[in-house]
Amino acid sequence: RGNRASSVRRRPAAMAALFRTLGIFGGFVAVVGAAFYPIYFRPLLLPEEYKKEQALNRTGIVQEDIQPAGLKVWSDPFGRK
Repeated sequence: RGNRASSVRRRPAAMAALFRTLGIFGGFVAVVGAAFYPIYFRPLLLPEEYKKEQALNRTGIVQEDIQPAGLKVWSDPFGRK
């Protein structure tokens, strides 16, 4: 009976460790997801907004003057292959 009672007492501690571990990994996944949202997912969800922003940013730039010789000239990042 002594072993059974002590094993019952250990379970809450093991569950607490499990929840702590899940919390740490869940927090890490949440931070990575929050970092990727503005970088990757937002442009996919709002392509028109980013097309306008890129057009504004590239106004007055002659690609041939900036692009090193022998490399492909810039292409539309939103263009489909």
